[in-house]
Amino acid sequence: MTAMNLVCFPRDTLDPSVLREILRGGLDKMAEAKVALVGGHSVDDPELKYGLSVTGVVDPRRLITNGAAKVGDRLILTKPLGTGIISTALKNGAAPKPAVDRITESMAALNDMASALMREVDTHSCTDITGFGFLGHALQMAQNSAVGFAISGAAVPFFPEAVAFSAAGFVPGGLQRNRDYYSSCVTFGPHVPEHLRQVLFDPQTSGGLLISVGAASAAGLLDDLKRAGLEHAAIVGDVVEQPRGKMIVQ
Repeated sequence: MTAMNLVCFPRDTLDPSVLREILRGGLDKMAEAKVALVGGHSVDDPELKYGLSVTGVVDPRRLITNGAAKVGDRLILTKPLGTGIISTALKNGAAPKPAVDRITESMAALNDMASALMREVDTHSCTDITGFGFLGHALQMAQNSAVGFAISGAAVPFFPEAVAFSAAGFVPGGLQRNRDYYSSCVTFGPHVPEHLRQVLFDPQTSGGLLISVGAASAAGLLDDLKRAGLEHAAIVGDVVEQPRGKMIVQ
């Protein structure tokens, strides 16, 4: 419903025009999300930071948590992975403009349409995919739901440039931390390539949703998502009984 700007800006090293563009971008997204800007707070800081403190409401009767996936559900991912790897390449001056444009478009896209569409069918559980990567957030949902997840690696959408960049060593620090923390709960099949394992652990900025939906509704929801412009949305796996609280990636 409301949002407040939070800005840390190095006023001695960056031109104020940079700050204006950042604030304009945030305001554009707030308008798209029908959110009212109620003020802001700024700090002179050598490291640039920008974010929003937000307030919203939810109808408890329509609340979808990350702890209610059911055995037999299908899992749908709404955005491709790899933004962390490509962003790291960008910071090192290695990412070409087309790749940057693609991840920027993805990160700037709200999840509101996917959220609205999933609530029209028998969706049981959902999580966003952000800093803990696909595997980290999926594991949280599996563990909170006391179920297992079986993921088809070949079905997972990702930005193709992420493969070459990860092979070249452009790996964010958060990726390795995710891998260290979550690897004990993930079993990879022998045919899952290393580049895909990297992408699955990659921390995302403004990633998509992972939706656990009744099997009978999955294909229809996927069609609706694609018609709404989420062209990369894909069914990536299934909710299974075992191994409880863990994941298998084949």
